[in-house]
This record gives sequence, structure tokens and C-alpha cells, in this order.
Amino acid sequence: MRLHSRVQLLLIVLLLLATALPVLTYAPNRLLTGQGIGLLALLSARPGVSLLLLLPLGPLLLAPWWRFGRLREWTVYLACLLLAGVLWWLAGNVAAQRAGGDDALARVSFGGGFCLLQLLLLLQQAEVIQRLGQSLPARLLLLFLAELPLLLLLHAGVLDSLSLLREYYNNQDGFDDALLRHLQLVLFSVLPALFIGTGMGIWAYRSPAFSRLLFPVLNVLQTIPSIALFALLIGPLALLGRYLPGLGIAGVGLLPAVLALTLYALLPLTRGTLAGLQQVSPAVREAARGMGMTAWQIMYKVEAPLALPVMLSGLRITAVQTVGLTVVAALIGAGGFGAIMFQGLSASALDQVLLGVLPVILLALLLDAAFRLLISLLKGLDHA
Repeated sequence: MRLHSRVQLLLIVLLLLATALPVLTYAPNRLLTGQGIGLLALLSARPGVSLLLLLPLGPLLLAPWWRFGRLREWTVYLACLLLAGVLWWLAGNVAAQRAGGDDALARVSFGGGFCLLQLLLLLQQAEVIQRLGQSLPARLLLLFLAELPLLLLLHAGVLDSLSLLREYYNNQDGFDDALLRHLQLVLFSVLPALFIGTGMGIWAYRSPAFSRLLFPVLNVLQTIPSIALFALLIGPLALLGRYLPGLGIAGVGLLPAVLALTLYALLPLTRGTLAGLQQVSPAVREAARGMGMTAWQIMYKVEAPLALPVMLSGLRITAVQTVGLTVVAALIGAGGFGAIMFQGLSASALDQVLLGVLPVILLALLLDAAFRLLISLLKGLDHA
């Protein structure tokens, strides 16, 4: 048989190797190290689940030697969907048996094998989605459908006994507050940076001399470690708050976090604005001048609409970067998901750490996908 996909073969080999790692871990409480549980040990008492796992595994094993075509891609996609769903269901079922009921202290968590298996299945789906989806909206829809088994199992409560879900239910109010504060920090940082960065980008486009002075300063700001920049703002803001007590300014909390995150956001926004304006064709500007437009009319009606996709790319990078950097702001009392993560680190509670980390990753991915979809739609309108 002829090998058609080396990537698929590599993913299948890694998938088989990942089954040797612990899929789940069991611990009497959240502070003790869990004991690993292998996939074979879980399946030995569940012959029906073994059949459900072997059923989609067959097409995946044949996929590297299967000629490319829509039937192959859909078969691999659905096989990964079924295999991922069975693994999620198995994890929830084992957790309900070992840590459900009155045993509130016991914890069943994901092992390294489970995470690696889910990642490899997602990579296989992403590879076939590249060939199935001809447009970005279609690809995003297929990626969303790939997570449909997980969403259905969460909605049905099948996964409620897993340690991560228990941490969420035990800290639901704190989680909601952290989500609101994280979104506030991102919004209050990106919005002012958007206006300032766009203005500086336009100015840099109009004045090369200003551009030569501006970007070295922004580059230096970008190279300062985030914790150091937060620390540098504590002293000046604390001194300012002492002289202006009525304004509520302090060296820790929301204000220094917003200032630092805004400074970090300026470089990608300014550079994105400048790059977007520079890629506008000179012939388009000449045509606009020939129609009698002023310089600001050309900027508003011609250059800005044409530069918008590139400018949005800079905003996409800024938003995703800010979502991640906001985690560090918890060190100066700004709150957000970083507070949950650092509390978990101090208590050596891995699931609490994941409760702070996973929403940040998910939020960054959702923002990235939303901006990519918007940019794709704008480019489609331009071509139309």
C-alpha cells in the first residue's frame, strides 16, 4: 500500500504511544499526588467501551494509506469526534464511580495520556479540516463541531465528578468575579491603546521623522518584562495617590495594571496601523486626489477602509497578547484569572491552577478566531 500522508502516520504513532501513559489520576484529596490509571486498566472492566474505542480506531489506522478524498476526510473527522467523545465520557464515568457520591474529598483528574490523546485527535481533525473547509467560516464551524461531544457531556452533567469541575463548583463565585475582572482589564487596556496607537500610527505615516523616534521607544517598552513594568509603576502611582488622595490612585490594583497593559499594547497597534496605511497603492491615492479630495478625506474615505484588515490584524495580536499578560497583573492585586492560578500554585493544587489557566487559553482562542473571521469577511467584501 502507498503511503499518502506522513503527517497522519506520525499522529497515529504518537496516538498509540500516548495510550501507554496514565489517562487519569486518583487521589484521596486535592493536595496529595494522584495515582496514575492506564487506559487498559480502565477498559478491562468495560468491554462495551473497548468496542466503542476500537470502532473509530480502525479508520484512523488506515488513514495514512487512504487516498485523499472527501469520503476519507469525513471518515477521519467523524472517527476522531467519536473517539474524543468516548474518552470524555469514560473520564466522567470513572470519576463518578471513584469520587462521586458522598466522597467529597477524593479527586479524579486528567493524566498526561488523556491530554495528549485529546491534543493528537484535535490535530488530526485540524489537518482534515484544512482540506474539508474551503473558507475560514467553514473551518471554524468544523472546529466548533469537533468540541460538540465535550459540550454535550458538560451540559448533561456527566463530567461533574471530575476534579476540575469540582474546583469550579467550589469556587464558582470567585470564578465569575475573576472572569469579569479579567474582561475589564483587557477592555480598559485595549480601548485606550487602540485610540492612542491608531493616532500614533497615522502620525508616523505622515511624518517619517516621528516614526524614527517613536518605534525605538515602543520597542524598549515591549522588551521590559511584565513583572518589572508592573513594579516600576508602583512607586510613582503610590506617590501620586499620596498627594491626590481624593482620586483613589494607588500603587497596586487596577490602575497600574491597566497602565502597564496599555503600554504593552501600543507597539502592535501602532505598527499595524502604519503597515496598513503603507500597503495602500499610490495609484489609489492619486486617483482620490484627482477627484478633488483633501488629505483627510483621502485618509477617511480611501486609506482607512483599505488599511482596515491589516489594522485589525494588529488589534487581534494586541487583544490576544493582553489576555495572556493580564494573568501577571494578579501579582499586584489586579485580580482576574491570575489570582486563581497563583492561589492554586501556593496551595500546590494543580486543578485550581488549571481553573485559572484554561479560561485564559479559551478566551485567547475565541478572540483570535473572532478577529480572523472578521478579517476574512472584510477581505471577502473587498474582493466582491
